[in-house]
Amino acid sequence: MPNKTEYGPWAVVAGGSEGVGASFADRLADAGINLVLIARTPGPLNETADRVRAKGVEVRTLELDLLDPGALAAVRAVTDGLEVGLLIFNAGANSYGHEFVTGDLARVQGVLDLNITAQLALTHHFGALMKDRGRGGILLVGSLAGYLGQAQISIYSAAKAFSRVFAEGLWLELRPYGVHVLELVLGVTRTPAMERAGLRMDLPGLNVAEPDDIAREGLEHLADGPVRVAGGNAGAAEKRSGFPRADLVLGAHEASKRLLPPST
Repeated sequence: MPNKTEYGPWAVVAGGSEGVGASFADRLADAGINLVLIARTPGPLNETADRVRAKGVEVRTLELDLLDPGALAAVRAVTDGLEVGLLIFNAGANSYGHEFVTGDLARVQGVLDLNITAQLALTHHFGALMKDRGRGGILLVGSLAGYLGQAQISIYSAAKAFSRVFAEGLWLELRPYGVHVLELVLGVTRTPAMERAGLRMDLPGLNVAEPDDIAREGLEHLADGPVRVAGGNAGAAEKRSGFPRADLVLGAHEASKRLLPPST
């Protein structure tokens, strides 16, 4: 259970409407931490807000696309004046899958802006406040995709690799000031987004994590940064970090194709 004194009285969860983000919200509410939930889709956002509000905490919602140039100002309009002790950035996603050289560069830029630029803006703002306060936590949700280049999602994989290395450096910078930083790396997780994408989660031997288990693991190990590979996938991450790279990349490519829904 996260400590309200250390990580409260308010937490900001970007991507807090469903899946792992909603599970983070539930667990933080159970700990008595007030919440600012940020998401694009109002329906799931309001449903999650109503559910956690019933646990007795104060909840503010912000329907927002983090690609909006005014996103940080919109977040500040809701959070300035609040003592935010925890930032969870769960908003990263592969918003555009395509072969790079024939892809749309504007949409490629959108993947970078969501997974890198928006993450950096929120981390920069709230991290500075936590450093001055001398306590707090920053949890960045990463992906095993960031351990290996992959066809069709090469930019997303690269962005997730950036996030992991960034978290390591940020952890070094903020640890002397009592601020915890953790990159929580996810493998295949049973979220509504993955279900909507039609990914096959019934393959023999596939390790599928549940959102509630991921949220619990992340919050329990927030002080154990800079990186934690969640859901029992540490071995997979270590294997993906090895050599020879060509064999690893080709093997992972063939395995990932089995996850995709059948072509129609």
